[in-house]
Amino acid sequence: MNEMILKFPAKSENEVFARNAVAAFVLPLNPSLSDLSDVKTAVSEAVTNCIVHGYRDAEGWVTVVCRTEGPRLEVEISDEGRGIEDVPRALTPFFTTLPGEERSGMGFTIMQTFMTEFSVESAAGKGTKVRMSKDFSARRMNAG
Repeated sequence: MNEMILKFPAKSENEVFARNAVAAFVLPLNPSLSDLSDVKTAVSEAVTNCIVHGYRDAEGWVTVVCRTEGPRLEVEISDEGRGIEDVPRALTPFFTTLPGEERSGMGFTIMQTFMTEFSVESAAGKGTKVRMSKDFSARRMNAG
């Protein structure tokens, strides 16, 4: 098992840092370019949600925890911000709390689509934690 923990200020410029750090961390699993792109996109969506929705214009921290074991990547991305009052509703495609800001409401849907497993824990006023995993073993079996 390998593990990485990042904690950084909830600023939009740190989204690129987070996605590239996770991409570098997963490289030993020898992902395809498509799988690597999926992971980077899912991480970008989760970090952006923390910054835009978790804190809105307030200061705060985003934490990214990555683990690899065998051919599996696990990622937890969390904030201690506003939280989500209604998680099932937030998981509905096209739902957004900021419709006037050109938000598509597809972030969670993208994360679910691009990763093998996905879950959200949240409580109003207590922050949000997104857990995602990607299993690279099926690609390895098909590559041989």
